[in-house]
Amino acid sequence: MYTVKEVAKKMNLSEHTIRFWAKSGFFPFIKRSETNVRLFDDNDLEWVRIVKCLRVVGVENNAVKRYVDLCIKGDSTIPDVMKLLKKQKLKRKIKLKS
Repeated sequence: MYTVKEVAKKMNLSEHTIRFWAKSGFFPFIKRSETNVRLFDDNDLEWVRIVKCLRVVGVENNAVKRYVDLCIKGDSTIPDVMKLLKKQKLKRKIKLKS
């Protein structure tokens, strides 16, 4: 298990960013210690990597949350996930042309 500080160092992110993303619901499975410290396991680190990638390419926070929610629901949401990603790709192309 990893603390916010350890995750931040491991993922080259700020502790503030990790906490903000956690509060935003991007890491749906993180646990809390008896003293209410957020604890991340290896599966949670994969969520951090995914969110980091989405944010690096400019996906807005509300779309990241939607992506996470869709992924949790399972394979039946794959078409919706693809729509979300295609929409982001189109937005990025338009932004790059400006």
